[in-house]
Amino acid sequence: MKVIIMCGGKGTRLREETEFKPKPMVEIGGRPVLWHIMNIYARAGYKDFVLPLGYKGEVIKQYFYDYRMRNSDFTVDLATGDVRTHETGCCTDWRVTLSDTGQETLKGARIKRIAKHIDTDRFMVTYGDGVSDIDIAKLVEFHKKSGKIGTFTGVRMPSRFGAVQTDENGNILSWQEKPVLNEYINCGFFVFKREFLDYLDEEESCDLEKQPLERLAAEGQLSMYPHEGFWQCMDTLRDYQKLNAMWDKGDAPWARGWK
Repeated sequence: MKVIIMCGGKGTRLREETEFKPKPMVEIGGRPVLWHIMNIYARAGYKDFVLPLGYKGEVIKQYFYDYRMRNSDFTVDLATGDVRTHETGCCTDWRVTLSDTGQETLKGARIKRIAKHIDTDRFMVTYGDGVSDIDIAKLVEFHKKSGKIGTFTGVRMPSRFGAVQTDENGNILSWQEKPVLNEYINCGFFVFKREFLDYLDEEESCDLEKQPLERLAAEGQLSMYPHEGFWQCMDTLRDYQKLNAMWDKGDAPWARGWK
């Protein structure tokens, strides 16, 4: 299956980092968060990626164009300009397709605009700013067993605030500091049958989470894979600092076994 990673947003809530680069290129431990996400899939055997680009997409293009040089020893013959790389065992066996899909295009239209690069019966989609210890193999198995056109991954998030329950007289019955909410939220990590492309169009205003997924849910063709483990997006400077602190401490759940 192809893996589509959404790379077109502007990351306005992380302006400290995204003024000069797109959000998927904001780094955790010296590597773009995009690289971390791709590793999550690659470790599960999925190494064929399609990246719909938008805001500062040229930065992502340059990163992968230079990827081999960045991660290999090489010799430059200054007289001829010839460059020879030396195999050092650090090169990655991924296949990455990069496609400009417009500066203002919303996610649904970005997927539709790269449909020509999807040549399998199913494909996966995720956001370019979230890492997780999700088991991709179990997600795919769940999707296939569901028989639905689409599957998204749901996580339960902790509240931003503490919760207090009282009786009618104001006596405290319970106090919970940032309890985990019962409701699930969509954290991405989608699997779709190819026919989902018919729910999308190339108009800039086609947003994945709006009419396409709402229609899929209304038709009973959307299932949720519940993930009770770790997930964290990089949406704000605080998220950026948190993820880097976890990496620096050697406590990065999404990277266990490959950090």
